[in-house]
Amino acid sequence: MTVAAAFAGMRRVAPVVFRAACPDCRGNFELTASALRLAIGGSSRTTFYSFTCPDCDVTVRKPAGERVVELLTGGGVRTLRLAGPA
Repeated sequence: MTVAAAFAGMRRVAPVVFRAACPDCRGNFELTASALRLAIGGSSRTTFYSFTCPDCDVTVRKPAGERVVELLTGGGVRTLRLAGPA
């Protein structure tokens, strides 16, 4: 079986997009996974996601609870695990 034959029945999948809002300019928009970063710390206070607002170019940082972490990681958002105290 050739590669072309193996993939012949597959359809193109739409990229995952996330709805977000900027607290500074109050803009609402959609972002791809590559536009978001997720940082997972040792507590809820140190677990957050961030992005740059496409409207006003401000860096936005928002807390990420368990459900948000699940959605972002499932959608392919790049994740950074923050180290705790040694």
